[in-house]
Amino acid sequence: MAAIGIDYGTSNSEVVYFDGQKHHYIRLDPSLENSNKIRSSVFIYYKDELPTPPASAIEAKVSQIQRAITDQIDKAKQHYYEAQDPREQQSYGDKIDELRAEFHNRPALQRKAIQLLLKNMTVDDLSLLQLVESGDFAFGEEGFRRYLKSPDKGRLIYSPKNFLGANLVSGQQQAFVGMIAKQLAFFRESAEKQLQQTVDTAVIGRPVRFHGTRGEDGNSQAIDIMREAAKTAGFTHVEFLEEPIAAAYKIERELDKETNVLVVDIGGGTSDICCITLSPEKLTNLHRQQDVLSVTGARLGGMECDKNLIIKSIAPTMGSGLKMQSGLPIPPIYYTDMCAVDDIPKLNRFFSDDYGLDIAQTMSIVKEPAQLGRLLTVQEEKLSARLVNSSRLAKEMLSSKQQITLPLSYVEPDYQVDISLADLDRSMQPWLDKVKRLVSDCLKNSEQAPEMLFITGGMSLSPIVKKQLQEIMLPDLPVIEGDAFNSVCEGLAIQASKL
Repeated sequence: MAAIGIDYGTSNSEVVYFDGQKHHYIRLDPSLENSNKIRSSVFIYYKDELPTPPASAIEAKVSQIQRAITDQIDKAKQHYYEAQDPREQQSYGDKIDELRAEFHNRPALQRKAIQLLLKNMTVDDLSLLQLVESGDFAFGEEGFRRYLKSPDKGRLIYSPKNFLGANLVSGQQQAFVGMIAKQLAFFRESAEKQLQQTVDTAVIGRPVRFHGTRGEDGNSQAIDIMREAAKTAGFTHVEFLEEPIAAAYKIERELDKETNVLVVDIGGGTSDICCITLSPEKLTNLHRQQDVLSVTGARLGGMECDKNLIIKSIAPTMGSGLKMQSGLPIPPIYYTDMCAVDDIPKLNRFFSDDYGLDIAQTMSIVKEPAQLGRLLTVQEEKLSARLVNSSRLAKEMLSSKQQITLPLSYVEPDYQVDISLADLDRSMQPWLDKVKRLVSDCLKNSEQAPEMLFITGGMSLSPIVKKQLQEIMLPDLPVIEGDAFNSVCEGLAIQASKL
């Protein structure tokens, strides 16, 4: 039996096994050589026809068909009584008998109802729970490629983790349990195949606060969903560990004496900070809560930067800031809704026919409708996730360049946007201010001052983030160099090995 660490992230996920001496990275994406990370997004799709509509919809359509048949019978009866020719009367009489037989042939009516419903049915007509229960699943790059090729054949859930602490309506909580169970089962089966042994235990990373507005209730809901999903996926023992503490366990193995370390973990969906006492003498200790001096966290991840960059640098080329004939600007909500890939209700609203009609009507009352036409294309072709992904790539490229040209030809031929490092810096400042306040709160709540600083998570590679935290905010703290992408999962695997 083996125990693994699972870093179930907002943007990417990872699985690691620790044998007591060495970390083993589980390859999760067959399309990428030596890939131990996979997109956390899920594409749920249908290869052929959509699933059979629910019984209530079929029965409603049967009743509608029967009403139409009744109207035909009434008309045939009228023609029967008005007919003067016996042969004509016989014809209408036969027609009435046929219609009555059709009216009472329920199996045939149900088949016809299903055909009519499927003819006009789209993926958007299905609830998330229906999708999860009846659709096929594609993970990682395979899923994203399928989505890019045929977005109308399924639905992309860009970041399932971002919804776990949200206010989920009827059926949605069950849907996320089923969806995440599929992902966790895929992780477990991949680990078993590569380790050649049964995997029944996992330590799963968790943020200090899950994405959502429900506080501790949201955190409890998120853990309940993850726990039930893990059980459904075949794990018999599951524990959860806050992600910055997991990262601390990884770097603890590199220390030669007891040290207070400030760990700043900035991921795709959340920023989590902890101040913890680490010591090489405590490497085998299972329970370490007494060593945690302070911990803070919030829904402030890299995805917020991706969306801010769209609003600041891409949206102006899509009509943001243009004035209507009334002198008022185009509604800014157009662009925030366009970016809402982590908010299902907002995104469904943005993709609705009424929303597209509203944008089209606005195009008729602005001086430069071509720019707004790009927004309409994103709305009609459901390109929001692709646009946010492009913004993420731009952010990553600007970590090593002063300026880039971002191609957006999937929106419009030859459409591209120039973005500079200064543009990215400006778009990130409000977000960075919030992250720095989190760090300040963690320091204020700690009874002991940190002696070293460790920054991890994908956003820790940003030169803008490094400058703000290392040079401006915490210039006197020595920095521990480490793996920005793997430290959390390596720490989770270390904790799993103790179980």
